[in-house]
Amino acid sequence: MMNIVTSEEVHNYALEKGWWDKDRPIPELLCLLHSEASEGLEAYRNDIKEGEKHCLSEELADLVIRIWDMSKALNIDIAKALNEKHSFNLLRGYRHGGKIC
Repeated sequence: MMNIVTSEEVHNYALEKGWWDKDRPIPELLCLLHSEASEGLEAYRNDIKEGEKHCLSEELADLVIRIWDMSKALNIDIAKALNEKHSFNLLRGYRHGGKIC
């Protein structure tokens, strides 16, 4: 069985590697999330096969890693927030009221 990494482990690694030697503004952190999502789009557009460097799953993993790191640094319980948001979404209508995207 594979061990699942925790947000604490992810954040501790980032601390070790110097990514938190200075305060990081929230806009910077959010832009880094956007860049990982954009790299995922490029992986899709360029049809990078799974298992190859910079494939979609790798870029999605980078996105999750950045979210976990950021949430731990900001003392956000991301697991709790995810569960609460999912519970709320379960109550929403089909396509959340007719949204297109």
